[in-house]
Amino acid sequence: MKIAVVGTGYVGLVTGACLSDVGLEVICVDVDVKKIENLKKGILPIYEPGLKDIVERNFRKERLQFTTDLPTAIKGADVAFIAVGTPPGEDGSADLKYVLAVATEIGSSMNDYGVIVTKSTVPVGTAKKVDKAISDAQAARGVKIPYDVASNPEFLKEGAAIDDFMRPDRIVVGVNSERGREIMSNLYKPFTLNGHPVIFMDIPSAEMTKYAANAMLATKISFMNDIANLCEIMGADVNMVRKGIGSDPRIGNKFIYPGIGYGGSCFPKDVKALIKTAAESKYNMRILEAVEAVNESQKSVLFNKVKEHFNNNLKGKTLSVWGLSFKPKTDDMREAPSVVIINKLLAEGVKIKAYDPVAMEEAKHQLGDTITYCKDEYESLVDSHGILLVTEWTEFRVPNWKVVSKLLEEKVVFDGRNIYDREELEAYGYAYYGIGISKS
Repeated sequence: MKIAVVGTGYVGLVTGACLSDVGLEVICVDVDVKKIENLKKGILPIYEPGLKDIVERNFRKERLQFTTDLPTAIKGADVAFIAVGTPPGEDGSADLKYVLAVATEIGSSMNDYGVIVTKSTVPVGTAKKVDKAISDAQAARGVKIPYDVASNPEFLKEGAAIDDFMRPDRIVVGVNSERGREIMSNLYKPFTLNGHPVIFMDIPSAEMTKYAANAMLATKISFMNDIANLCEIMGADVNMVRKGIGSDPRIGNKFIYPGIGYGGSCFPKDVKALIKTAAESKYNMRILEAVEAVNESQKSVLFNKVKEHFNNNLKGKTLSVWGLSFKPKTDDMREAPSVVIINKLLAEGVKIKAYDPVAMEEAKHQLGDTITYCKDEYESLVDSHGILLVTEWTEFRVPNWKVVSKLLEEKVVFDGRNIYDREELEAYGYAYYGIGISKS
């Protein structure tokens, strides 16, 4: 099978690389000339564990190619994935101009039957618009080449995307013809050896499934953060509460860890888009509106604890921020709580010294020279009046507290992910602030 993947961002590059790794012929397409040239040199636009090795290996074996020429890539392709960005508009709706532009170009270029698959996260009804764009482009050429449109949403976790793609727990495909279904079945056969089948459904249901999944996970996070905030007020420990409810198999123990809000490229955008999609149909997603509101306020929780500790007088203080990406194992800083926290601290006259294992370059794009970037977590502690643990990278889990104590000006830890033991830190003489944990 020949596969074309249009878009070499997070979803497109992972999709193309993993498909080529099972022996398929894959051509990845992007309009960004520099990005394509870098990919040919093994320079990736994103950080994802294991991805660089797969890209380099399959590029050497010529199973994976990169080009800016979509018409050439699409000719003879059995499947063409549309994996371009769908950035949120000011009103929260997903902007489909890139998706539809690709669909139009496919319709203008295709010379044989193929399945055109939306891989980007798109609102319900997008497949119809893609179908129309392809059909209109063919009509402008005076041709009528058969094709099928399908929806195949991705369920990749940043930091674990390769494993998610190669060993999926489910593959959702929306397609309306037997021919299209057969091709998608053959495409994914190498990935279903773990016993999890492809789940076929109608296209609108597949489009909705992606949004519903992310909205549910976002809801669990905001619910737990709301409970955490109440725990502090009532004198309860959210860590104990989490263990208590997580042992119930109806609830489970995933996505119930309290923290400082969700971020990244999916949850914030998809929750907003689903709210907007419902509003266009004159329906209010009341739960999701609350989920979004809780998440926005949660990003300020750690900042509020810092202000309280220093009696609202932060001017002239220096603080160490450990972790900048929205989650571990990625350099993604889109909607990252760190940006909100740092900007609030800067506005109060705080000097920030920060370290992140992989997101430093991305942070420079977002924060510029407003903060000091350090070579490791310990360098950030020199002359610092406290630590803010923002992203729970594994290398932050067991620091040498004796060394930390010698470097800090003031022994205080603001733990935004509840990875430290309060009693242990208090034994070292630290003031400790967690999420959902009342003061001792």
